[in-house]
Amino acid sequence: MMSGLIGKKVGMTSIFDELGRSIAVTVVEVEPCAITQIKTEETDGYNAVQLSAFKKKSSKINGALAGHFEKAGTEPRKVISEFRDYIPEGFELGDELTIGDVFEVGDRVDVVGTSKGTGFTGVVKRHNFSGVGGRTHGQHNRERAPGAIGQASDPSRVFKGIKMAGRSGNHRTKAQNLSVAQIYADSNMLLVTGSIPGPNGGYVEIHNKSQS
Repeated sequence: MMSGLIGKKVGMTSIFDELGRSIAVTVVEVEPCAITQIKTEETDGYNAVQLSAFKKKSSKINGALAGHFEKAGTEPRKVISEFRDYIPEGFELGDELTIGDVFEVGDRVDVVGTSKGTGFTGVVKRHNFSGVGGRTHGQHNRERAPGAIGQASDPSRVFKGIKMAGRSGNHRTKAQNLSVAQIYADSNMLLVTGSIPGPNGGYVEIHNKSQS
């Protein structure tokens, strides 16, 4: 069982620990998350809890979502995420989970989010290629080129999946084995060591590994 909550990345800062060392942390806003669905093996084939966070105007959602939130007895929310193999004990449909219900200082966490997109990039930036030969005789301005990609007469084609230029970033990414540095329950703020995926203002899932 790995519990968790939905949060919004605020930005990075640094704090000092009890030994006076400066530690880089990411500030995550974690508002109370409403339970909008509880899945069980009997009804859905697996155990999971569906959480939603960050309130949204009723006029901004479609009829299907409006009915889903109404059935759960909660207000419409912007973000919906599912946490597999986790059903919080003592909570029912429509209840809210807060930071204090799920996290404690020192817990190990994984943070999942959508990484920043960097547009169309070449192989050096996208795949960490070193370029072709450096600025040597005959290379001219080809240092950042991918080099040869095809074969000779046999098999005389380019293999599928070869690393080439293309869209970089903007995909689901997980930062693993971070820890909860501080919790500010009154302001719904959670400080996590290190950096997490995505831009400031991006939504993330925080999975508590200490309860797995």
